[in-house]
Amino acid sequence: MSGIYIHIPFCKQACNYCDFHFSTSMKKKDEMVLALAKEIVIRKDEFQNDVVETIYFGGGTPSVLSTDEINSLINTVYDNYNVAENPEITLEANPDDLSTERIIELSKSPINRLSIGIQSFYEDDLKMMNRAHNSAEAINCLTEATKYFDNISLDLIYGIPGLTDEMWKKNIETALSFGIPHISSYALTVEPKTALRKLIDTGKITEPQDEVASNHFMILVDMLEKNDFIHYELSNFGKEGYFSKNNSAYWLGKKYLGIGPSAHSYDGEKRGWNIANNSLYLKSIQENKLPIETEILTISDRYNEYIMTGLRTIWGVSLERIEKEFGLEYLNYLKKQSHKFLNDELVFIENNILKPTAKGKFLTDGIASDLFYLNL
Repeated sequence: MSGIYIHIPFCKQACNYCDFHFSTSMKKKDEMVLALAKEIVIRKDEFQNDVVETIYFGGGTPSVLSTDEINSLINTVYDNYNVAENPEITLEANPDDLSTERIIELSKSPINRLSIGIQSFYEDDLKMMNRAHNSAEAINCLTEATKYFDNISLDLIYGIPGLTDEMWKKNIETALSFGIPHISSYALTVEPKTALRKLIDTGKITEPQDEVASNHFMILVDMLEKNDFIHYELSNFGKEGYFSKNNSAYWLGKKYLGIGPSAHSYDGEKRGWNIANNSLYLKSIQENKLPIETEILTISDRYNEYIMTGLRTIWGVSLERIEKEFGLEYLNYLKKQSHKFLNDELVFIENNILKPTAKGKFLTDGIASDLFYLNL
């Protein structure tokens, strides 16, 4: 089983914290849709023996495309690939694009899962992040979307300067009030060269505090687990049967194809990434060339990747798999490196599987980097 990710590199406006690849000019939108369809066709041989189980429209803001444009890309996949009988087809969308009419339109399309970028229900937070929607639009779109879609995920951001614990609890309570079966939640991170970095450097906004983010994370885990959500990946919570199949495939090391500028692909042995430039991407595809760079993953790369994804998920890191796939040297290295984290009760081993403890979850990425095998 495998997945296809389609990157839509357009946004109405730039969020202050975002460092993903996108353009706020829609001038080349029609051209881009044709190029994406063409890349889907050009690369079909890469998936000759695979069944496509998930199709995921990410971005950017995929909901800036018309439903007809989205449908045409889905049809191109169906015409050129072996698609599973009931695939998960997700559209990332922003509240300002989801009018009642648009939601009804999408519900009649093959899209069967919406991932809605709410981020916060507070007006001040949305303004600070330069989101294109307001709080009322967030509430309205969820009210309408839940009438027509059963499988909905929403995004929330924590650790925002000025967001108190009580306000954060209210954000989670509001999300829960809609009966949504999946929530993705991330700490506000300050990436270099973003508007947020500039606002902090010029003293207009205070730097997000790790302690606040850590506290918000603990509140989030506690509240969602009490509401029957399973914390199946560091930033993702789903009710039984509602884990994101697309994201789970990535964490479990399954094959995926990335279509569009800046999209990444993986086939188990090598990783590829498309050029992160709309004009150069279009030019290349028009000339029937793939604008992709690839790297063959070394055994250490694959081990490190498994450590990173395994530790972040409910499935953990299997010591048996480490020995079988990477050999005794890697297993002994992992045992040696994880010793201090076991002593500090940040990780534990159960049924030969290494996992973070409740205390260790928020520190997962740091722990993983200490377990990486470096070819020094």
